[in-house]
Amino acid sequence: MKIRFWGVRGSIPTPIQPSRIKSKISAIIEQITVDDLESPESRERFLAGLPPWLFGTVGGNSPCVSVSFDKSNEWIVFDCGSGLRELGIAQASEKEKADHYHVFLSHFHWDHILGLPFFGPGYNPAVKMDFYSPKGGLEKILSDQMAQPYFPINLEAMGSKKTFHFMDKPFEICGRTITAKKMNHPGDSYAYCVNENGKRFIYATDTELTTGDFQKTDENTAFFKDADMIVIDCQYTLGEAIDKYNWGHSAFSLAVDFSANWNIKHMVLFHHDPTYDDYKLYGILQSARWYLERMNLKGIELTLACEGQEISI
Repeated sequence: MKIRFWGVRGSIPTPIQPSRIKSKISAIIEQITVDDLESPESRERFLAGLPPWLFGTVGGNSPCVSVSFDKSNEWIVFDCGSGLRELGIAQASEKEKADHYHVFLSHFHWDHILGLPFFGPGYNPAVKMDFYSPKGGLEKILSDQMAQPYFPINLEAMGSKKTFHFMDKPFEICGRTITAKKMNHPGDSYAYCVNENGKRFIYATDTELTTGDFQKTDENTAFFKDADMIVIDCQYTLGEAIDKYNWGHSAFSLAVDFSANWNIKHMVLFHHDPTYDDYKLYGILQSARWYLERMNLKGIELTLACEGQEISI
């Protein structure tokens, strides 16, 4: 399965500010030497040697992550943040387009649903969209955000064939099983696990980890243990998590402990704070790797979620 990141910010979309772009350009110029400009090859070497926080950006769209499979035109999509618009734009340029989207919503806070009205494929009558949530009233919730005076067109104007599912049990999609689990977040949020031939991917945004999440209960063990990858809320540093207790988000160090507790092979830091710039976010990734080493926790790969990123498992 291929996991692709279309939106990785939490709370609100955060476009990169012009002042930050200028700062990046200025910092790059200060490092250039005459030798770096000598040839196309030397310029490429120079750019390749720049730190990722300087040459590029993590991105500012709110949460949307897709999962696709070989030889299938059905995609799984987690959350409809502003990143969903980017997914639709990318699909428009593809020769082999998906024509069936299975959309699983973690919860209904604005940053996780505001991209739906801007999803281009959703207006195509040939496209199917199935929506899933363990919360009742899914169709009404999504319709209400596209009603006057909040939006000029309603959900029915999106011409795709839409079906709404109350997820009170695991669903099977193209031979893959998707399971939901309630997490700790104001108003509730749900994590999802995709199981494909023994490979397991977990999407667990908007969660404030508690001692109960570490307990080796049958439910926790079945959902988390030995997963191949988890995309997990790492919005805060530990100090911020203490100051913002009960806000519904986790510290990166606690997420590392959690992944180690459940022997998860690959942890992706997700739901980045809207106030963090690229330098801060890559610093958090480095701190998480340092913490992993310091605590002598073995066998966990750490990745910072960035827009446009693709990871296969």
